Amino acid sequence: MMLVLMAARKTRHEPYSPEVVELLAARFRTLGEPIRIQLLQALQDGERNVTDLVTAVGSTQSNVSRHLRNLQDAGMVARRQEGNSVYYSVADPAVFDLCDAVCNSVGARLLQQASLASELRRRARK
Repeated sequence: MMLVLMAARKTRHEPYSPEVVELLAARFRTLGEPIRIQLLQALQDGERNVTDLVTAVGSTQSNVSRHLRNLQDAGMVARRQEGNSVYYSVADPAVFDLCDAVCNSVGARLLQQASLASELRRRARK
């Protein structure tokens, strides 16, 4: 398994232009707030109104609205108003692929660290 992970890391990509680098950095900055990831997870199964999202993430209405606005500006969520209610949905499902890729990378690193820690414990017992 580790060989597969190491091989995947050796893939080279063409350098990104400065404009593309800024766009990528902006995307990661948007996802850099835990509540935004929680909001995306809460929207994963479909459209929800702000009140539902406040309950789902355990925050205040003003805080949730602020983060939803940021996600909307980044093109990750869509907003729809119906009367006095505002509904949000995931506009870019690829964001979950990005989160999965990061989770897989973090998981692989933790497995590697656990393996090294286990080896160190075995050596310390000798």
